[in-house]
Amino acid sequence: MNIMSRGRTILLDKRFELTLQRLAHQLIENYGDFSNTCIIGVQERGVLLAERLIELLEIELGHRNLEYGKLDITFYRDDFRTRKNPLKASSTEIDFLIEAKRVILIDDVLYTGRTIQSALAALQDFGRPEQVELLCLVDRRFNRHLPIQADYVGITIDALDEAYVKVEWKEQNSKDRILLFPAK
Repeated sequence: MNIMSRGRTILLDKRFELTLQRLAHQLIENYGDFSNTCIIGVQERGVLLAERLIELLEIELGHRNLEYGKLDITFYRDDFRTRKNPLKASSTEIDFLIEAKRVILIDDVLYTGRTIQSALAALQDFGRPEQVELLCLVDRRFNRHLPIQADYVGITIDALDEAYVKVEWKEQNSKDRILLFPAK
């Protein structure tokens, strides 16, 4: 039996969609018409979440063009040079400055905080934002290495061990779901 067959489903289909809708509505409550605000998805998995949220936001806001970018953090990672296998870089697609803007940084899972630390460093190449808030679908709050926390959280998973959380998207798989796998 492989590790993928031992995963426990944490969130599936309808509750997954409701969680995305709740996050979108929280953003609308706090950002209104999204003036002077941009959304940045962290490559690769944060981009999938960001694009789904943007779709929901545009429906709710009447098909506005939200300022959106994709951020690759590969060369900002603190383990970039220490990994056995080379990392595969994705593209950064931000065609605007974030100078004095409110930035909503989006990633799928907040685990140790190192990805977000790298994303914050990478964002500096695009200006100095007025504010950065973090949205994540899953918060693994007991496994943090750095003092980083999300402002918007879809679901919190309190696994104390080295369990693995996987978010599957219907665009890549047949359904939306969040799985928890035991430590190896």
